[in-house]
Amino acid sequence: MNDRFAFAQGPQRIVCLTEETTEWLYLLGQEQRIVGISGYTVRPRRAREEKPRVSAFLSARVDKIVALEPDCVFGFSDLQADIAAALIRQGVQVTVFNQRSVAGIFSMLYQVAAMVGQGERGLALIEGMQHQLGVIAEAAASLRRRPKIFFEEWDEPHISAIRWVSELMGIAGGDDCFPELATQSLGKNRIIADGAEIVRRNPDIIVGSWCGKKFRPEKVAARPGWESVNAVKHGQLFEIKSADILQPGPAALTDGVAQLHRIVMDWASGVGAAA
Repeated sequence: MNDRFAFAQGPQRIVCLTEETTEWLYLLGQEQRIVGISGYTVRPRRAREEKPRVSAFLSARVDKIVALEPDCVFGFSDLQADIAAALIRQGVQVTVFNQRSVAGIFSMLYQVAAMVGQGERGLALIEGMQHQLGVIAEAAASLRRRPKIFFEEWDEPHISAIRWVSELMGIAGGDDCFPELATQSLGKNRIIADGAEIVRRNPDIIVGSWCGKKFRPEKVAARPGWESVNAVKHGQLFEIKSADILQPGPAALTDGVAQLHRIVMDWASGVGAAA
């Protein structure tokens, strides 16, 4: 290469406004490129000790980010559009992904890997995840009956599963009780205003992931009229931490789906087998 025209091969100083790109860069062995992270980051745990926290989800310290002199900022979705615009006006390069499905997550992972010169390693890791999803789907195909699952992202009001979670429930062996809402990207468009509709659809399993708030199965079971719901009658109420399932990145495709699958298979060998 002619040194006169040398350039950085991919971003060298990256700020990640959400957890999934941070986790992925660590998995790629490229954590040295990260100079700032989201305050909500918990995966990997050591990132919180090693990297300065510069943002929440809907807000960010633009001055602090600019001071870090990033050559790229990774963001997620239209919900961070205002942060992205403020950074762009400061002359910062911003790449905002909008992955909402399992396929979209894989696409994002490959793009990030390619941007940091790790396309081959990224593909190898992606293929490993795809293989494991295939193993889970194959095991789920043997189920005599698939349980209906109500996945609750929030309790008041009730918010049902986003698309990638709905798809992962299907891979794990269950059927989303509200598949028609899963395609709605915004939580406000997945609100179930009338809890009686959840009772009517009678889920066999209820999974709570209340976005940073501890899931309270006893509170769910005590909701008026819910004593007739199969999941409540048979004690099939479970929590999956939001960091494991509601971040559209590696965690959901590994730990999140694995937890869903264990819940489904335990149901199948117990309640489902007796039905």
